Amino acid sequence: MQIFGVDIGGSGIKGAPVDLDVGDLAAERHKVLTPHPATPDAVADGVKEVVDHFGWTGPVGITFPGVVTGGATIRTAANVDKDWIDTDARALLSGRLDGLPVTVLNDADAAGVAEMQFGAGRERQGTVFLLTFGTGIGSALFVDGILVPNTELGHLELNGHDAEKHASTKAKEDHDLSWEHWAHRVQKYLAHVEMLFSPELFIIGGGVSRKSHKFLPLIEGIKAEIVPAQLQNNAGIVGAAMRAAKAG
Repeated sequence: MQIFGVDIGGSGIKGAPVDLDVGDLAAERHKVLTPHPATPDAVADGVKEVVDHFGWTGPVGITFPGVVTGGATIRTAANVDKDWIDTDARALLSGRLDGLPVTVLNDADAAGVAEMQFGAGRERQGTVFLLTFGTGIGSALFVDGILVPNTELGHLELNGHDAEKHASTKAKEDHDLSWEHWAHRVQKYLAHVEMLFSPELFIIGGGVSRKSHKFLPLIEGIKAEIVPAQLQNNAGIVGAAMRAAKAG
C-alpha cells in the first residue's frame, strides 16, 4: 500500500510516495526550498509543487513544524510565518491540492510515529523521546508506544533562552560550532529533558542523524539510551503517510 507523505520544514519541503508495508519511500523524494517568508499560501504552493511532481491523486499526509490540533488547526509557528497561527491547514492544503484528502500533524510527531513502528523505537516500551535537530528542535513523546502529541520541548528554557536557539543544528551552523562544542550543548539539553521525564530511550532524528557518529559518542552523563533515528530525515515523510492511511 502506498500513500503520499510531505514534510514541511524550516528550510525545505520534501515528499514522496511511501510503501507502508515496509515503512520506506517508494520513490526518490522531491524537495523544494521553503519560501521566505513562509506564509500559508507560499508554503501551500511548495507542497503542491512536490505532490504534482509525482502526479499523485490519492490521500496526502503533511507534517507541520508547530502545534497542530484536531488534525487541522495550527496553533504555533516558531520557524515559519506567524500568519499560520489559527489557519485551518487541512482545508488550505486540500484546496491547493484540488480537493485531495489531506491529513496534517506535527512534524516531530510524524517522525516519532514512523520510528516507533519501523525504526529505532520498534517494540520499545516505557518512556521514549524522538528529538529532531534541524532549524529548531522537535519532540515526540511516547509512553508504552502511545503518542502524547504536540509536546514542543524544543521551547524548554535553557540558559535563559528557547533550547532550540542554543542546541539546534541551525545554532551549530549559525555560530560555527565544532562537533564537540555542539555535542556539549545537546548534552545539556538532554540532561534537562531527562531530569523532567526520566525516559528509557532518546532517538535522535533530523538531517544531522546521518552524522550521528560525529557527536553522539561525545555525549556523556545521560542515563537513558541514546540512538540515531533509523529512518533518518525520511521519518517525517513516512509518519505523515502513516497518519494519512489511518485517517482514510
